[in-house]
Amino acid sequence: MVNTSELDIRSTISNNRLKGLWNLMAGYRWQYLAANLALGGSALSKTFTYLLLRYFVDDVLTPGVYRLVPLVAAGFVALAVFEGSMTFASGALASRSAEGIARRLRNYLYDHIQHLPFSFHAGTSTGELIERCTSDVDAVRRFFADQAVNVGRVVLLFIINFTALYSLNGKLALTSIIVVPFVVASAIYFFKRINTAYEKYQEQEAVLSTTVQENLTGVRVVKAYARQDFEIGKFETVNETKYRKGRHLMMQHALFWPISDIFCGMQILAGTYMGARMVMANTLSLGSFLAYGGLIVWLIFPLRTLGRMIVQMSTGLVSYSRVAKIIQEDREDLEAGSSPQAGIQGDIQFENVSFQYEVGSPILGDVSFSCSAGQAIALLGSTGSGKTSLVNLLPRFYEVNSGTILLDGKPLPEYSKGFLRSQIGIVEQEPFLFSRTIRENITYGLNRSVSDEEVYQAARSAAIHDVILSFPHGYDTLVGEKGVTLSGGQKQRVTIARTLLKDPRILILDDSTSSVDLETEAVIRSALENLMRGRTTFIIAHRIQTIMTADLILVFDKGAIIQRGTHEQLVAQDGMYQKIYHLQTSIETELEKEVKRARI
Repeated sequence: MVNTSELDIRSTISNNRLKGLWNLMAGYRWQYLAANLALGGSALSKTFTYLLLRYFVDDVLTPGVYRLVPLVAAGFVALAVFEGSMTFASGALASRSAEGIARRLRNYLYDHIQHLPFSFHAGTSTGELIERCTSDVDAVRRFFADQAVNVGRVVLLFIINFTALYSLNGKLALTSIIVVPFVVASAIYFFKRINTAYEKYQEQEAVLSTTVQENLTGVRVVKAYARQDFEIGKFETVNETKYRKGRHLMMQHALFWPISDIFCGMQILAGTYMGARMVMANTLSLGSFLAYGGLIVWLIFPLRTLGRMIVQMSTGLVSYSRVAKIIQEDREDLEAGSSPQAGIQGDIQFENVSFQYEVGSPILGDVSFSCSAGQAIALLGSTGSGKTSLVNLLPRFYEVNSGTILLDGKPLPEYSKGFLRSQIGIVEQEPFLFSRTIRENITYGLNRSVSDEEVYQAARSAAIHDVILSFPHGYDTLVGEKGVTLSGGQKQRVTIARTLLKDPRILILDDSTSSVDLETEAVIRSALENLMRGRTTFIIAHRIQTIMTADLILVFDKGAIIQRGTHEQLVAQDGMYQKIYHLQTSIETELEKEVKRARI
């Protein structure tokens, strides 16, 4: 087996796509060369078959030489067996090489995507990435398995058969290749057109994949709002565009074939006519003419195939460019920086921090505050005020544009990203669970082995242990895609158990109770209190009741802190916090009155 796991595929990328593909073959080149040599053996066998035919007609089918017929017959059989063996060997070696290259490329691409920064994923659709990892990689595989090796086959067939033809009759051989420049020219012309058409087709296929992926991900929302007809219409529009681009692509292929067939057919007709005239003039033997009839077919029609291969190679080259574009993206360096063995305390200080995703669109402006280890910091503000962007700076999902964030007195960039993320636990507003067992979801992301008792204890602290035990398979219950077999509150508590087991020093709770009912919120809040104990915690919330006990509350508006203090301090101040508090309190009071009236 070829050991190619150590190849750095990024170092093989080249602006010259053919050179890049050659570099990508590292570790498989000798195997691929053997495949082409086998094709050469197959081509030689085919040529010798027609030369043997000439010998049979001219020299064996004469009185007194019939005794050689069995030997000639055996020769035909031997050449056929040899040709078949070489063709099989070539196909097997080329397929093995192509599959190995594709597997390595696919593995590398998946690994590379895992290490790309958040900014890349924020600007690239999931469907586009899926398309690059599947369809485009498969097009590269086909390039090596079929297209490139067949180009080698056609070249070998042309050289060998032309040499054989020239040995039969030089004038006839030269006349038989007049069509070559026209076939090659038409192939190059259509190559350029198909190259452009295929790139547009692949881009639209990525759009279609994204549409399907979004629909399947949000299928519950689609059904809840009865939007099936709308989604079907949207899909049909995207699919219609793909159909038109696919039809245009196929039309280019369809135009190439009749043009090349006309050229090749005219060449064979002209060559056969000329050969027949030479036989009648006794300047060419009958056996040579019959051999010529077979050799001209294997000279001209491989050229037609060469044109097809050149055209089809454009798909592999386009897909290679699309894959290379992803691979050329810079990876996130998770190791640069320190990783203190003693861990961290959790003292955090923001000093005049500003941040923007795009130049000219500031998200945070001159934000400053500090908190001690173990304190809870609440972030309150309208949607888009910069709360989530601020907490995303702590694990260095993004880097600040100006200012400094200090962790235990050291600038945040002095810590490695991998270390920081191992010290930070995040409970999202929309919890994500993998299609695995509950136990595997709770232990996900741990770099150590954990006992069942540790898992049970984390689940108890998250108030989910008894619920899990009520399932037929307990902790081995398989969670559906994205956790759809669990309720919203249950999914949230599983993620809390996962975070508890991680035992981080810093917590980020991103509005983690906003999508559940009040009863479930009370259970989750109790679990969160267990989770927050002794940890520096950042709480993003819209319900003031959730953040009333925080040590420091920061009120954001348009990326700036407009109020700060404890709940008691802020309620006593005129400002946004007081308005939100009175509004939410009045709503809750009215709801309680309505509930009482309903009970009466």
